[in-house]
Amino acid sequence: MNYLITIIGPTAIGKTSLSIALAQHFGCDIVSCDSRQFFKEMRIGTAVPSEEELASATHNFIQNKSIFENYTVGDFEKEAIAKLDELFLKNNIQIMVGGSGLYVDAILKGFDDFPDIENSVRENINADFEHLGIDYLQNKLKEFDSEYYNILAVENSQTLQNPQRMKRFVEVCLGTGKPYSSFLNQKKNKRNFTPIIIGLEAEREIMYDRINQRVDIMIAEGLVKEAENLFPNKELNALQTVGYRELFDYFDGNVSLDFAIEEIKKNTRRFSKRQLTWFKRTENAVWFDYLSDRAKIIEHINSLL
Repeated sequence: MNYLITIIGPTAIGKTSLSIALAQHFGCDIVSCDSRQFFKEMRIGTAVPSEEELASATHNFIQNKSIFENYTVGDFEKEAIAKLDELFLKNNIQIMVGGSGLYVDAILKGFDDFPDIENSVRENINADFEHLGIDYLQNKLKEFDSEYYNILAVENSQTLQNPQRMKRFVEVCLGTGKPYSSFLNQKKNKRNFTPIIIGLEAEREIMYDRINQRVDIMIAEGLVKEAENLFPNKELNALQTVGYRELFDYFDGNVSLDFAIEEIKKNTRRFSKRQLTWFKRTENAVWFDYLSDRAKIIEHINSLL
């Protein structure tokens, strides 16, 4: 039987360090499912593992794509499952780690099967959004899939303000002529592994302090320069993320650098809170304090093998 040890938790909680320790213990690879770390042009702001960490264990899906590629969670699911099939031939235990809940779910449970959409549909939606704003996307979703719109309005209203998510919903509706929700909760793909899910957590004050410290380290390592180099491409989907958006606002002359840095910290704290809310819903996850003895975590894993 194959086992996929999956490490989840909010940003800056210590997932990378634990994943390396477990990969060394079990002699296996690490599959990253952090959607921010796929892109080779983004290193500092996405907290890509250091050269020393990358050399300590074999990592997959770290800086393997370009921000200029259109890379979706569906693409990742196909590639990661194929890679895991290959890795399980060498070792029936493998590690997956990352803070992107949707990408974790795609691997553990399978992802809803959406049809391919013509590029022209996406281009038209982007053009209309530029002129009409988020209201256009909201009205289109309400028109084509009022049921899903109402669910979001009640359960996850923030999503209605997220241009990237809303563009995708409308894209599916317009590209297929069917409601987005009609593609959800279809039969999931079977997996050839049993997941062992480890969650890392900390008291909120500790978690927030770790985030603030990480942002300060990123700034010291050159995040401002990295963001400045990416600024000409600020409209790309890959760059619509915390740590870059705030600095783009600074380069646009809208805010001071100090304000932008504080916004990165604030928005990362908010992001970590949403991550934890998402991951706490994960079935069969066993949660450990971020300072827990690794021997204790390994003992728990061995009890399930």
